[in-house]
Amino acid sequence: MNAAADCNHWSFDRIAEMLTHSEGLRGLQPGDGRRASVAMILHQLNSDLEVLFIHRADHDLDPWSGHIAFPGGKLEEGELVYQAACRETLEETGIDLGQARYLGRLSDIIGTSLPVRVSCCLFGVDRLSCRPVLNEEVRDLFWVKLSDLRDPGRHFQSSVAYDKNMLKVPAIRLPVDNKPVLWGITYRLVMQFLSLIESGGTIDHEYCRLPDLLEINEEDRP
Repeated sequence: MNAAADCNHWSFDRIAEMLTHSEGLRGLQPGDGRRASVAMILHQLNSDLEVLFIHRADHDLDPWSGHIAFPGGKLEEGELVYQAACRETLEETGIDLGQARYLGRLSDIIGTSLPVRVSCCLFGVDRLSCRPVLNEEVRDLFWVKLSDLRDPGRHFQSSVAYDKNMLKVPAIRLPVDNKPVLWGITYRLVMQFLSLIESGGTIDHEYCRLPDLLEINEEDRP
């Protein structure tokens, strides 16, 4: 990753433009997996961005219990992905994205362990205006600089516990004390976003090769 990339590529205007023109990958059918939507929330700094993450609470019925994630959850009947991302974010964190700037949407991904199709909507906010109120599903909320997520020294193969098994997975070591590594679906969404900004608007397929990405449905846009 090129740490000297033009910081103009990180402005909300530029990100929205890149998401609009990004082709993603095509041709994979959605299948019967359930739908979920998450929000990648960005805050603009002078020469960087910050990305909001949540640390999910421990819960026996939550397959992502204790993981680092984006706020989000499953779609309700008749709900669009944009609406679900906003609703779930408000429920989990108290942050109202109705006043945020909608930047666009990444290509959908399919979970490797669970049959879930995940959509990721991007929003630009002023974090100083955010007043988080966490519900019982969220242990903590924190921000990470984009430059830290792009730092090659933080990318490594990590051993993680999942469903009573130990897995060796690609991950990012976050610059926040006492937090687990970033891996799984959220890692893949972050890598897709990093690929987008590094390339200036075209997703690098190496970041998205396995599992495949899904085509964006235009009717799901706000």
